[in-house]
Amino acid sequence: MQSRNSESGCHCGETAGLQLSGRVNHRKMGWLRMIALVVFSGFAGCASKGPMPSYSTSSLPPMSESGQTESPDRWWTTFNDRELDSQVNRALGENLDLAIALQRLRAAQAVTRREASDLYPDLNGFFVNQNSFGPGPTDSRIDWGLDAAYQVDLWGRNRTRVAAEQLRTEATRADYHAVALTLSAEIARNWFALIEASAQIELLEEQVETNVKGLKAVELRYAEIGEGGSPNVLRQRGLVQSTLEQIIVVKADMEVLEHRLSVLTGQPPQTASYITGSDFPELPPLPYTGLPSELLSRRPDVRAAYLALEAADRDVAVAVRDQYPRLDLSASLVNSAENPETLFRDWFLSIGGQLLGPILDGGQRRAEVDRRKALVCERFAAYRQAILIALQEVEDGLALERYQIERIEKLETQVQLAQLASEQLLQFFITGEATYLDVLSSNQTEQRLQRSLLSARLDLILNRIRLYLALAGDFDTRPDPSLILPPSGPQNLSEITIDVPPQELDAEGAGLQDDTLDRSEPGIDSPEPELPSTFRSVFSEFQSGSEQNIFSP
Repeated sequence: MQSRNSESGCHCGETAGLQLSGRVNHRKMGWLRMIALVVFSGFAGCASKGPMPSYSTSSLPPMSESGQTESPDRWWTTFNDRELDSQVNRALGENLDLAIALQRLRAAQAVTRREASDLYPDLNGFFVNQNSFGPGPTDSRIDWGLDAAYQVDLWGRNRTRVAAEQLRTEATRADYHAVALTLSAEIARNWFALIEASAQIELLEEQVETNVKGLKAVELRYAEIGEGGSPNVLRQRGLVQSTLEQIIVVKADMEVLEHRLSVLTGQPPQTASYITGSDFPELPPLPYTGLPSELLSRRPDVRAAYLALEAADRDVAVAVRDQYPRLDLSASLVNSAENPETLFRDWFLSIGGQLLGPILDGGQRRAEVDRRKALVCERFAAYRQAILIALQEVEDGLALERYQIERIEKLETQVQLAQLASEQLLQFFITGEATYLDVLSSNQTEQRLQRSLLSARLDLILNRIRLYLALAGDFDTRPDPSLILPPSGPQNLSEITIDVPPQELDAEGAGLQDDTLDRSEPGIDSPEPELPSTFRSVFSEFQSGSEQNIFSP
């Protein structure tokens, strides 16, 4: 009977409360309207968010030079070197710097999902069993139920914060593609440097052979006149040793390049060995540079700077809305019982809300708005700087290639003249019309020019790589299964996926509109990158909660 009375009394209390609320509802609404007017008039003077600074790229002057051939996304394939393609393909599947960039992207996606969780209510369950011991009968009580809380996004603060994190995630994605581009360029540079080193060794071996023949001729010449220990013989021997010393230097550089290439492809450098050949490829036609606006829309570093600017602008909006009142709603459904027999009998429902608004904070929130506005100006300057650097890199690549071609032509002419001079001076030396020092000096000049010509041809290839990198945009970073991969490479490319953050949430979710992200910027819907195969097993163990150290071999 007591429990029934308490249950009945609870319902009566709720009914009385509802009736009283109905009688005074119009009075409460009048007071609420007056309070709202006072509050909103107070917040009308709060700092507001101005428009995001913008920079028009359509009025930029065109590039100084342009070819007619569109370079592919995988620009290194223009060199028609299957081995180079295989090395870049291996690096895309094994390089650990790329794996680090991928994990940064995954972390950014997780932050976006974490921030988006504030757009939904929190629901928790609880169970409390409380026993009191002392004089008299033991008091026991069981409380259990559900507790819900929700922050109403009155001013769009939470939605704007999620939008800012989405933009930062896309900036991180652009950074990932910038790392992939830099990696491909480093592979190509090292590959062609190895080709140049092989060509240098072949040339130096030919020069050693020539110098040894010259030494025999000089020794025979001065032996006939009884001057076997002539300074001229010593000079020729010195030339032979100098050439051999150059071979040692090139071999050392070659081994360092092999180590570097091995690490870039995710392999241990101890057993690095590559057969590159000694022939440079034909220089592909000059690529089409396009309009500056097209270039800037392709470049991932410029896009990352732009997205960072947009995210900072959203942060200002968040800081402005932090000055406005906040409405929190809460509700709980509790079942309370003194013994198991009455466990599901007495239920209590509680619904409430609170409106919180800053009154005095010593100017803290206004200072935060000013700080974030300054960050927007900083990001805007960084964005414009990224634009200028992108344009500079293209112009530098065009200029260096143009002058390097002219330099190679001059070097080829110098080599031909030096060869003729060496042949004629040798004939004059035989007839006694020239000294040995003239012959030696001419040979040294010829051999130096031959080595310089090889280095200049490498520089031409490296300048073209630099130009490709300046013009390049995103590409599919998944390894090409048509290329032969090492046994440690990816075995099943379709097994690896990563979470994609929502590009926009509907009105019932985050409330983001279609203009949350600038769809004119490329790369938003680019293919998802894959985790390097050398990192997959330890990563999957880490994700599954394995206690093994993921950094152990």
